[in-house]
Order: sequence, then structure tokens, then C-alpha cells
Amino acid sequence: MSESTESRLGNGPIHITKIPVRWGDFDRFGHINNASYIEIAQEARAVFAMEEFVERGHAMPAAYVRSMKIDYVSSIMPDTAEVIVETQVIHIGRTSFTTVQQLKDRHGTIACIIECVQIVVDLVSGSPRPIAEHERKVLISVSTPDAALAAGEPAAEGTDDTTDIKE
Repeated sequence: MSESTESRLGNGPIHITKIPVRWGDFDRFGHINNASYIEIAQEARAVFAMEEFVERGHAMPAAYVRSMKIDYVSSIMPDTAEVIVETQVIHIGRTSFTTVQQLKDRHGTIACIIECVQIVVDLVSGSPRPIAEHERKVLISVSTPDAALAAGEPAAEGTDDTTDIKE
């Protein structure tokens, strides 16, 4: 386990959800199994997509996980009934975006930090596709200021430079 318990979230909006733990999430050592952290994070990303896209009237974009970096910081013990998951977009590219998720126990202690690169795909071809403008706007709404600027958030004058974004 890592020594770092510092938040990896940046300034800006953060999506927060609580994911109930299941009996099967715990291993014989009495804490949440390493693989269950990944499943909890995945479930929180699905909630994130439903709340940030669908509830705003947009279809949920199909996105495949490209890569994950997982830092197990501390154990979640059985006294935690729900894991608090904080999700923030830290990078928006042409066809991909990166989230950081912090999983916390009932005391608010960071237990796991997951950085996940997701590729937006066309479901018919299975190929990567550019992030649509409305999708980019939703991602910007829950991103760090640096990610929003790099993604081409409109400047104060109302200009939009998203066509210059490179992966």
C-alpha cells in the first residue's frame, strides 16, 4: 500500500456518489478485496455517466477502458456500509478522457485512488471516435480548470477552439 493519503483531485467540480458494499466484496482477511475496488469504481463511473449525461438529456457515450492506474492506500473494513467515490475529469482529449476517482471509507479516509483512461467508441465499428461537442461540454462541467482549458472551454469572449484539440 502507498504512503500517500493526499487527495489527487484538483480544483473544480467533483462528482460524488456512494456505492453500497456487498458481503462478497470482503476477503478472508476482513477488508475489501483488491478487485472489488475496481468494481466499485466502475459502478461509480456508471452512476457518473447516468447523472452527468442522461439526466442532462444526452445519451451515455460508449467508452472502453484503455488503462487504469490503481493506488491502494488503506483498507476498507466491514464497518463501512457505503464507499464514498469522488470522480473528477482531469484530461479531455480528442477521443479519450481521463478520470481520477478517490474511494473513501465511512470515516472519509482515502482507501484507493484510481486513474482511468477511457476511449469513446462507435459501437457499430468498435473504433475510437471523436468526443462530440455536447459530450465535451458535460465532461468539462466536472473537470479540473486545466482539463477544461486544454479541452477548449470557450474563452471569456465566447470563442471556441475545440477543433485544435489533439490526442
